[in-house]
Amino acid sequence: MPALAIWTPEDGLLGALAPLGLAAAAGTCLVVDLDPAGPHYPGARSLASLVAEGPRREDLSPARRGVAVVRNGGVDPAAAAPVLDALVEGWERVVLRLPPRHPPIPSCPVVPVRLSLPGALFPPGDGPSVYQATPGALRPPGPGIRLPVPNRRTVEGLIAGRLPPPGDRWIRAWRRAWEVPWGR
Repeated sequence: MPALAIWTPEDGLLGALAPLGLAAAAGTCLVVDLDPAGPHYPGARSLASLVAEGPRREDLSPARRGVAVVRNGGVDPAAAAPVLDALVEGWERVVLRLPPRHPPIPSCPVVPVRLSLPGALFPPGDGPSVYQATPGALRPPGPGIRLPVPNRRTVEGLIAGRLPPPGDRWIRAWRRAWEVPWGR
């Protein structure tokens, strides 16, 4: 599966970290933020600059193993469609970060990421989801993948643009997401 879109409707921090976790679990992967109001991920290029200037050859395929991130930069995803098609074609795996409100309908499967809180504050969706465990939540409210609570170093590293060490349990839990038949 070359591309997955990730949608996190309830939580801003999880919405910024989840695409990085899914990408890190793939090994070599490109994360592209489709939210014009999304996080300011580190990096020299943005989706807006790729649309305005056109992608360079080095943008269209991995230069080395690992995770590359393209922040949005304020561009509407519809305006970026030809660039997105080229990126998905050139990279073995791509994670598209969707905005939390009213997710667009991408041309790839959508991975809903939901908070698993005690008391069922957020009802489960219609199909499988990735459920981020929180202290006190024992079971996910619906079918899918349960992520353990990430450790502090994992969160701090991802926010700073560093991948956790190999074997990180939160990243390892994301690997299953590349195998689930997600809906569109």
